[in-house]
Amino acid sequence: MLAAKPVLGSSPHHIVIVGGGAAGIELATRLGRSEGRRGRAAVTLIDRNRTHLWKPLLHRVAAGTMDPMEHQIDYLAQARWNHFRFQQGALEGIDRTRRVLQLARLVDTEGGEVLPPREVPYDTLVLAVGSQSNDFGTPGAAEYAIALDTPAQASRFHARLLNACLRADLDDVPNEPHALHVAIIGAGATGVELSAELHKVIRELIAYGLHRIDPERDIRITIIEAAPRILPALSERLSETTRKLLERLDVAVLTGARVTEVSAQGVQTASGSFIGAGLVVWAAGVKAPPVLKTIEGLETNRLNQIVVHNTLQTTGDPSIYAIGDCAACAWPEKDGFVPPRAQAAHQQASHLAQMLPRVVKGQKPSPWRYRDFGSLVSLGKYSTVGSLMGSIARGSLMIEGMFARLMYLSLYKSHEYALHGLAKVTLDTLARIITRRTSPQIKLH
Repeated sequence: MLAAKPVLGSSPHHIVIVGGGAAGIELATRLGRSEGRRGRAAVTLIDRNRTHLWKPLLHRVAAGTMDPMEHQIDYLAQARWNHFRFQQGALEGIDRTRRVLQLARLVDTEGGEVLPPREVPYDTLVLAVGSQSNDFGTPGAAEYAIALDTPAQASRFHARLLNACLRADLDDVPNEPHALHVAIIGAGATGVELSAELHKVIRELIAYGLHRIDPERDIRITIIEAAPRILPALSERLSETTRKLLERLDVAVLTGARVTEVSAQGVQTASGSFIGAGLVVWAAGVKAPPVLKTIEGLETNRLNQIVVHNTLQTTGDPSIYAIGDCAACAWPEKDGFVPPRAQAAHQQASHLAQMLPRVVKGQKPSPWRYRDFGSLVSLGKYSTVGSLMGSIARGSLMIEGMFARLMYLSLYKSHEYALHGLAKVTLDTLARIITRRTSPQIKLH
């Protein structure tokens, strides 16, 4: 059922976007500029947080090579500048018959109520609630491992890392076994990028006067991967190149090792090996938020993702769309599903920014087709590796070094450009360059 054309004098068509990640905030910004500014539609963005940070940056926040305050975007400000509305809240349910969202009660850190439970009506709904780490029910993972799904989690890990270093440097405090050993479960992009950043950061922390810590004796970083090799999204050659580089950085790489338990002392594997670690990061596997399973009439898969047609409409309700990591969209060329990557979220947001204005007018949305431009993995200052595909490379091209690093940096700049335009991105970039010349290169608090 298509949305009816708005009647003269009636309220404008209400497009509600739930989730302010890469896909959601880009879509809200573009629709606000095109439809909200002209009054052709009302656009509302809903997110449980008040700020946005591009998720691929979280490993840098965790390591301390990036201050999240310099890169966070205030939803309220973005909404004001781009003609949409922002509401803070967490999705609790959807009444599809009445076309209303149900938002949970919002409380502050002290348990006080900020906002009561609310209902938000919609004409067209876009679910862009992203994904979260999937610990597969591994015993102890929820209690002792830190995921990197949110800025708060990344900042929590960084604080624990700083505390461990400060404690290890005190002469009158006995060093705990494995206090500065870090175990990273999962050797995808997040795990590999974090390991390289940590190798640099911990040594720079020591240079700020932590003389009692011996990097060779006290520090150990281990990546644990259940698959036969690291970085399965890249070629075997790039995977092996990256592994050798990590090993030169004294990062231990364990492949074919399935984690069976996480404890306060470290990680147990199915083979019986125990890796002692005072800090554990879970970076293996993703799933969509469990609330999506509770929405009656919407088809979901085993990862809680909402199944969508190639128009990005859900199979159970054509007035509801799903994009980004929470959507299961077929990828016919690969006989599978579109991977949960930032480039897919960006492409889907761009597609709906063009299609939803047509839907408001009562027209049919056109199909979306995923274009795979490859994968890039940054190893901090040491290297960047990846592959370029499609029209960029006229096939598939393996890249490394400075060119790969420039391509990697361009991904984030593309996201910033979609939100702010060229002038603001240029000024913000220059300001950050100047600030970093007069500040510590790592976050010390």
